[in-house]
Amino acid sequence: MNTNISHEEVEFYRKNGYVVMHDFLSQEELQEWRDAVTDAVTDRGQQRILGQMGKPNEYYENVFVQRVNLWQDNPKVRKLMLDARLGKIAATLAGVEGIRIWHDQALIKKPYANPTAWHLDNPYWSFYSRDALTIWVALDDVTIENGCLWFLPGTHSLATYDNVGIGHNMGDLFKVYEDWAKIPAVPVTIKAGSCSWHNGLIAHAAGPNMTVGFRRAFTCAYMPDGSTFNGQRNILRDEQIANLQVGDVLEDDAQTPLIYHPTKPIVAA
Repeated sequence: MNTNISHEEVEFYRKNGYVVMHDFLSQEELQEWRDAVTDAVTDRGQQRILGQMGKPNEYYENVFVQRVNLWQDNPKVRKLMLDARLGKIAATLAGVEGIRIWHDQALIKKPYANPTAWHLDNPYWSFYSRDALTIWVALDDVTIENGCLWFLPGTHSLATYDNVGIGHNMGDLFKVYEDWAKIPAVPVTIKAGSCSWHNGLIAHAAGPNMTVGFRRAFTCAYMPDGSTFNGQRNILRDEQIANLQVGDVLEDDAQTPLIYHPTKPIVAA
């Protein structure tokens, strides 16, 4: 794993809200990630979130196959996700001390899958932070034709926590942030084994998959240590919600494990 992050890359991330790390995984590591994700998605079956069977949405189901927090029920994915090296990169980019996993996700666009509409990530989650961020690892070559990510650079600095759902209309987010419709979008096409990092408040989208192949990605969203509950459910279970008050620190290592901190003990893989 290429864990070297330069000062220039950190500055680019903080200015633009995203950064690309080419050749992030070796060929052997890439195969390990592919095998782990394939096994975990197969074992999870139709459960998007462990123990939860969501109400089907035909359009959304054809945006991508989404399976969340595979680290919780697959030992191979747990080993990958609880790697402190990932947490250290995330903490360095965000400029925070400690990093917790919010959730991982397999995001697989099947052949001729629908586009992913413009949206922000962090407003969906159970905490608010301008320092939250996500790693997006390409398990296949990612092209404009098969549904690469697109970013609106700098929007992470302008965003509030207003948002829209991922629906049929690509541009619904611009009803909330009208001026952003004038910002040129930047596509991120990367080879398998490379990754991008993006801030939880940057506007981003993905095109449709216009090929006969799959576009597989594995992502993990990170929460700065010390973040507090904002009242939203997102991935949290009923019993967790019942024991939380708005403003409580989210520090349950069984749900949001601490994977990097310079002084606190971290959760072992």
